[in-house]
Amino acid sequence: MPHTPQFPDKTVLISGAGIAGPTLAFWLRAAGFRPTLVERAPELRSGGYVIDFWGLGYDIAERMGLITEINRAGYHVQELRIVDDRGQRVTGFGTKVFSELTGDRYVTLRRSDLSRLLFEKIRGTTEVIFDSEIVKLEQQSDGVQVRLKHAGERRFDLVIGADGLHSGVRGLAFGPQHQFEKHLGYVVAAFEVRGYRPRDEDIYLMYGTPGRMLGRFTLHDDRTLFLFVFAAKSNSLPGTLDLQKAMLRKTYGEAKWECPQVLQRLEETDELYFDRVSQIRMEHWSRGRVALAGDAAFCVSLLAGQGSALAMISAYVLAGELAGADGRHEEAFSNYEARLRNYIHGKQQGAERFASAFAPRTAAGLWFRNQVIRAFAIPGLARLVAGRDIVDTLQLPDYRWPLLQELPSGARALA
Repeated sequence: MPHTPQFPDKTVLISGAGIAGPTLAFWLRAAGFRPTLVERAPELRSGGYVIDFWGLGYDIAERMGLITEINRAGYHVQELRIVDDRGQRVTGFGTKVFSELTGDRYVTLRRSDLSRLLFEKIRGTTEVIFDSEIVKLEQQSDGVQVRLKHAGERRFDLVIGADGLHSGVRGLAFGPQHQFEKHLGYVVAAFEVRGYRPRDEDIYLMYGTPGRMLGRFTLHDDRTLFLFVFAAKSNSLPGTLDLQKAMLRKTYGEAKWECPQVLQRLEETDELYFDRVSQIRMEHWSRGRVALAGDAAFCVSLLAGQGSALAMISAYVLAGELAGADGRHEEAFSNYEARLRNYIHGKQQGAERFASAFAPRTAAGLWFRNQVIRAFAIPGLARLVAGRDIVDTLQLPDYRWPLLQELPSGARALA
């Protein structure tokens, strides 16, 4: 017998096709809402950086039927290795403990690959508008009047900003970013090249001098990812690709190991991820008929390594609370925040402590960081230290998804 949509006339505009946006669209469709996704880029983004994926984010991906594809796209890293100027191993640790702590539910993959896989789950079931963005919001008692760049004016029951650290929806509904952004004192950059040598399969290599780090990670298809993290006194960033490359050349120009070779390959790329390392801290994640999810609401910082999983958790809970409240958005938004606020706050505190471990600002700090990593080789210590951050204490609520059976196959058997 066919399902009757629970909320057939409830429309939700979601800004952002990264991680939180497609996840939210999927679960809203499962609840019976009519989501529309708008993305300012002309197509899904590629490149970027890799993430470690486990815990509740992994659980949600499993409920969406994505685990086989995620493991196929991802990597099972065997070692994190710190190297010196000559590329010799200084210290490091095996990552087996993470697999043990998560029951082998732990994978590393490109953030853009996760985004692509999530998007495939809503293709054909959700209206998607690329190369556009929300430029004006007008909240009314019974809806939100929205002006879309290149797509005219439309009206929706709710608007959700899932558009990342630099959220346009947050700016329109809550105020300028500087009111909510907490800089952690670092800049991050990443790019990929093809045909780089050497290749070290399933090993994440890190080279550091005071205040700067370069990471190298081998990808599929003869590609290699480079990640730069360096201390920055100013919060302002160069606005063009040429100036961003110049900043990297200046910062790493005298560094050793493979830095000269990597900087040469930098000149080839026209896809450079470049941003501040920041957190978003807000007193409330909703205002009227507008709410925020993922990094737009509570960015923990890229260096935390959990941003994508947290984005999926927030999207799942937000959709579930809207379903559970029969679409009453005030009640749903309040419950959404109440369930996640303390959990996210703890993740932000841990991420702030962790950020400086990537690029300690002094030689003494580097030495201490290396001693901590070396201690991870002591049996049981890695489990004790890492377990606090790896094992999630939050329990995912059980929500009703009346239309889950009608979504792409694979999710329904695991929900």
